[in-house]
Amino acid sequence: MADNHLTLYKLIILFMLDRVDFPLTTSQLSQFILDKGYTNYFNFQQAVSELEDAGFIHSEQIRNTTQYHLNSEGKEALDLFEYKISSAIKDDVYHYFEEEQIHLRNEVEVYATFYPAKRDEYMVQCTILERGETMLDIKINVPSIDQATMICDCWQDKSNDIYEYLVGQLWGSGPSNSNDSSSAS
Repeated sequence: MADNHLTLYKLIILFMLDRVDFPLTTSQLSQFILDKGYTNYFNFQQAVSELEDAGFIHSEQIRNTTQYHLNSEGKEALDLFEYKISSAIKDDVYHYFEEEQIHLRNEVEVYATFYPAKRDEYMVQCTILERGETMLDIKINVPSIDQATMICDCWQDKSNDIYEYLVGQLWGSGPSNSNDSSSAS
Protein backbone atom coordinates (compact mmCIF):
# COMPACT_ATOMS: atom_id res chain seq x y z
CA MET A 1 0.00 0.00 0.00
CA ALA A 2 2.89 2.38 0.79
CA ASP A 3 4.19 1.95 -2.78
CA ASN A 4 0.80 3.05 -4.13
CA HIS A 5 1.00 6.22 -2.04
CA LEU A 6 4.56 6.93 -3.14
CA THR A 7 3.49 6.43 -6.75
CA LEU A 8 0.70 8.95 -6.24
CA TYR A 9 3.13 11.53 -4.80
CA LYS A 10 5.40 11.04 -7.79
CA LEU A 11 2.49 11.47 -10.18
CA ILE A 12 1.40 14.67 -8.41
CA ILE A 13 4.92 16.08 -8.81
CA LEU A 14 5.00 15.12 -12.51
CA PHE A 15 1.51 16.58 -12.98
CA MET A 16 2.55 19.87 -11.38
CA LEU A 17 5.71 20.15 -13.49
CA ASP A 18 3.70 19.36 -16.63
CA ARG A 19 1.17 22.12 -15.98
CA VAL A 20 3.64 25.03 -15.93
CA ASP A 21 6.05 26.33 -18.54
CA PHE A 22 8.79 27.06 -16.02
CA PRO A 23 10.64 24.97 -13.44
CA LEU A 24 9.38 24.59 -9.88
CA THR A 25 11.56 24.68 -6.78
CA THR A 26 11.71 22.14 -4.01
CA SER A 27 9.90 24.56 -1.70
CA GLN A 28 7.14 25.25 -4.25
CA LEU A 29 6.46 21.56 -4.78
CA SER A 30 6.67 20.70 -1.10
CA GLN A 31 4.54 23.67 -0.09
CA PHE A 32 1.65 22.33 -2.15
CA ILE A 33 2.00 18.67 -1.19
CA LEU A 34 2.64 19.29 2.52
CA ASP A 35 0.08 22.10 2.95
CA LYS A 36 -2.60 19.90 1.42
CA GLY A 37 -1.62 17.11 3.82
CA TYR A 38 -0.98 14.57 1.08
CA THR A 39 2.18 13.28 2.79
CA ASN A 40 5.07 14.20 5.04
CA TYR A 41 8.39 15.76 4.07
CA PHE A 42 10.31 12.47 4.11
CA ASN A 43 7.94 10.78 1.66
CA PHE A 44 7.99 13.89 -0.51
CA GLN A 45 11.80 13.87 -0.59
CA GLN A 46 11.83 10.16 -1.41
CA ALA A 47 9.41 10.71 -4.30
CA VAL A 48 11.52 13.57 -5.73
CA SER A 49 14.72 11.57 -5.33
CA GLU A 50 13.28 8.51 -7.06
CA LEU A 51 11.86 10.61 -9.92
CA GLU A 52 15.27 12.16 -10.47
CA ASP A 53 17.09 8.82 -10.22
CA ALA A 54 14.70 7.35 -12.80
CA GLY A 55 15.35 10.25 -15.20
CA PHE A 56 11.77 11.53 -15.09
CA ILE A 57 12.84 14.94 -13.79
CA HIS A 58 16.13 16.79 -13.60
CA SER A 59 17.30 19.44 -11.20
CA GLU A 60 19.28 22.60 -11.57
CA GLN A 61 20.98 24.30 -8.64
CA ILE A 62 20.77 28.11 -8.65
CA ARG A 63 22.43 29.68 -5.63
CA ASN A 64 20.65 28.03 -2.69
CA THR A 65 17.60 26.83 -4.62
CA THR A 66 16.96 23.61 -6.51
CA GLN A 67 14.69 23.92 -9.54
CA TYR A 68 13.04 20.89 -11.15
CA HIS A 69 12.23 20.35 -14.80
CA LEU A 70 10.10 17.60 -16.34
CA ASN A 71 11.99 15.30 -18.74
CA SER A 72 10.37 13.61 -21.73
CA GLU A 73 10.46 10.29 -19.85
CA GLY A 74 8.49 11.89 -17.02
CA LYS A 75 5.96 13.26 -19.50
CA GLU A 76 5.52 9.80 -21.00
CA ALA A 77 5.03 8.22 -17.56
CA LEU A 78 2.49 10.90 -16.65
CA ASP A 79 0.60 10.33 -19.90
CA LEU A 80 0.35 6.63 -19.07
CA PHE A 81 -0.65 6.96 -15.41
CA GLU A 82 -2.34 10.35 -15.03
CA TYR A 83 -5.67 8.56 -14.59
CA LYS A 84 -4.44 7.51 -11.12
CA ILE A 85 -4.60 11.14 -9.94
CA SER A 86 -8.08 11.95 -8.68
CA SER A 87 -9.97 14.92 -10.10
CA ALA A 88 -10.00 16.42 -6.58
CA ILE A 89 -6.19 16.43 -6.47
CA LYS A 90 -6.01 17.88 -9.99
CA ASP A 91 -8.45 20.61 -8.91
CA ASP A 92 -6.24 21.35 -5.90
CA VAL A 93 -3.24 21.73 -8.22
CA TYR A 94 -5.14 24.04 -10.59
CA HIS A 95 -6.39 26.14 -7.68
CA TYR A 96 -2.86 26.39 -6.24
CA PHE A 97 -1.51 27.55 -9.60
CA GLU A 98 -4.31 30.09 -10.03
CA GLU A 99 -3.51 31.63 -6.67
CA GLU A 100 0.26 31.44 -6.89
CA GLN A 101 1.16 31.51 -10.61
CA ILE A 102 2.78 34.95 -10.72
CA HIS A 103 4.61 34.39 -7.44
CA LEU A 104 5.78 30.94 -8.57
CA ARG A 105 7.00 32.25 -11.92
CA ASN A 106 8.80 35.23 -10.40
CA GLU A 107 10.53 33.01 -7.89
CA VAL A 108 12.20 30.93 -10.61
CA GLU A 109 12.48 33.44 -13.44
CA VAL A 110 14.04 36.25 -11.44
CA TYR A 111 17.19 35.11 -9.71
CA ALA A 112 20.71 36.11 -8.78
CA THR A 113 23.78 34.10 -7.98
CA PHE A 114 27.46 34.78 -7.43
CA TYR A 115 30.76 32.98 -7.75
CA PRO A 116 34.42 33.76 -7.12
CA ALA A 117 35.98 35.79 -9.93
CA LYS A 118 39.51 36.98 -9.27
CA ARG A 119 41.37 36.90 -6.01
CA ASP A 120 39.11 38.43 -3.34
CA GLU A 121 36.47 39.43 -5.91
CA TYR A 122 33.09 37.96 -6.80
CA MET A 123 31.01 38.00 -9.96
CA VAL A 124 27.30 38.55 -9.33
CA GLN A 125 24.92 37.45 -12.07
CA CYS A 126 21.39 38.87 -11.97
CA THR A 127 18.91 37.37 -14.42
CA ILE A 128 15.32 37.88 -15.54
CA LEU A 129 13.74 35.20 -17.72
CA GLU A 130 10.36 35.14 -19.39
CA ARG A 131 9.06 31.78 -20.54
CA GLY A 132 12.60 30.44 -20.44
CA GLU A 133 14.06 33.24 -22.60
CA THR A 134 16.57 35.67 -21.14
CA MET A 135 15.19 39.21 -20.92
CA LEU A 136 18.04 40.65 -18.87
CA ASP A 137 21.34 39.22 -17.70
CA ILE A 138 23.67 41.52 -15.78
CA LYS A 139 27.08 40.60 -14.40
CA ILE A 140 28.66 42.81 -11.76
CA ASN A 141 32.11 42.39 -10.26
CA VAL A 142 32.21 43.24 -6.55
CA PRO A 143 35.06 43.20 -4.02
CA SER A 144 33.43 41.22 -1.20
CA ILE A 145 31.20 38.24 -0.53
CA ASP A 146 29.02 40.49 1.66
CA GLN A 147 28.31 42.81 -1.28
CA ALA A 148 27.64 39.85 -3.56
CA THR A 149 25.18 38.39 -1.05
CA MET A 150 23.46 41.77 -0.55
CA ILE A 151 22.96 42.25 -4.31
CA CYS A 152 21.57 38.73 -4.69
CA ASP A 153 19.21 39.24 -1.76
CA CYS A 154 17.88 42.54 -3.17
CA TRP A 155 17.54 41.43 -6.80
CA GLN A 156 14.17 39.70 -6.42
CA ASP A 157 12.51 42.87 -5.07
CA LYS A 158 14.28 45.43 -7.26
CA SER A 159 14.69 43.60 -10.56
CA ASN A 160 11.53 44.99 -12.15
CA ASP A 161 12.47 48.61 -11.34
CA ILE A 162 16.01 48.07 -12.63
CA TYR A 163 14.74 46.46 -15.83
CA GLU A 164 12.29 49.31 -16.46
CA TYR A 165 14.99 51.90 -15.75
CA LEU A 166 17.48 50.31 -18.16
CA VAL A 167 14.96 49.86 -20.94
CA GLY A 168 13.69 53.43 -20.44
CA GLN A 169 17.21 54.83 -20.58
CA LEU A 170 18.16 52.81 -23.65
CA TRP A 171 14.94 53.41 -25.57
CA GLY A 172 14.72 57.01 -24.45
CA SER A 173 18.12 57.88 -25.85
CA GLY A 174 18.36 55.35 -28.69
CA PRO A 175 15.63 55.52 -31.34
CA SER A 176 14.58 59.15 -30.88
CA ASN A 177 18.13 60.51 -31.12
CA SER A 178 18.93 58.46 -34.21
CA ASN A 179 15.80 59.84 -35.92
CA ASP A 180 16.67 63.39 -34.93
CA SER A 181 20.25 63.15 -36.21
CA SER A 182 19.17 61.62 -39.52
CA SER A 183 16.56 64.30 -40.13
CA ALA A 184 19.09 67.07 -39.45
CA SER A 185 21.43 65.95 -42.25
